[in-house]
Amino acid sequence: MVAILALSVMGPFAAGAKPKGPVRRATPPPAAWDKAASATFYDNAFDVLTGPRPDFAGAARPATTDSAGTGQAPTGMAPAGSGGFKWSSIVSEDTLVDEIKTQQERLAPAAESSSTFKGGGYDQARRSFSMLAVAFGVIASHDQDVRWKKHAATARDLFARAGFNCKTATDQGFNESKLRIEDLALMMNGSEPTGKPERDEDFVWSQAAARPALMARLEEAEKAVAAGLSSSGEFGKSQAIVSHEAEIVAALGEVIGQPDFEFHDDESYLELSRGMRDAAIRVRDAAMKKDYAAARAAAGEISKACSSCHESYR
Repeated sequence: MVAILALSVMGPFAAGAKPKGPVRRATPPPAAWDKAASATFYDNAFDVLTGPRPDFAGAARPATTDSAGTGQAPTGMAPAGSGGFKWSSIVSEDTLVDEIKTQQERLAPAAESSSTFKGGGYDQARRSFSMLAVAFGVIASHDQDVRWKKHAATARDLFARAGFNCKTATDQGFNESKLRIEDLALMMNGSEPTGKPERDEDFVWSQAAARPALMARLEEAEKAVAAGLSSSGEFGKSQAIVSHEAEIVAALGEVIGQPDFEFHDDESYLELSRGMRDAAIRVRDAAMKKDYAAARAAAGEISKACSSCHESYR
């Protein structure tokens, strides 16, 4: 039936029949336009167009969504794992550098000797190495050219391994701690670490640190923010501390929701971790504006998210 219709529409030329009589063709265009026609067009359209060229490739990209499925990504961020995550929107280079220096100071007495390490220093070493692994992990994937970025992935893996080996007071943990402390000192002086990580697979954030070590740092940061906001007078003196600790909360709130951290696929858990992260960003922003009321209100949201998480996910 389709074939019959096609032949009826195409007429005698459908079967390859030759037309009868001379073939009439359209008149070809002139070799040169006359003045009336040429005046209608520009010699070069780009000479008169204004504004940026449209990004047709970008328009075809799917919209990003946040963890709650609202159709919008969190402030300035693409979804985690998309390759376009803006770490700079939640944690600055200054905060990362200062945090690394703080953990370096804490490591020195923790691993001063085998006896101090085994007498309880190993637990502090575990926490410090875990935070160093996270900090260098953020630097390695940061969207800006942050200090130590060239060797950040190597440092991340070295400190992550040291953190996991410091779960108990062993000679192995102590010996590796000394080596990693030396690597950190080298990096502080502008050199690269001497240790070599053993990695055969792609990095996932759960390999950077165990969740309990990060929870301890989160609790410390939450208390520091609360102390800095205990009064308007204290806030006036502690804005830098509040900003730093708020960015640490924001960064950790993002990290603990990454694959394959425990509960990373639990929507309620993700909602709490993202809520904590976003509240911490608001604390940071308010501190920068010296807005005590807004900072205090956002800090209350951090505490609420932490309490709800502890009740359900300890």
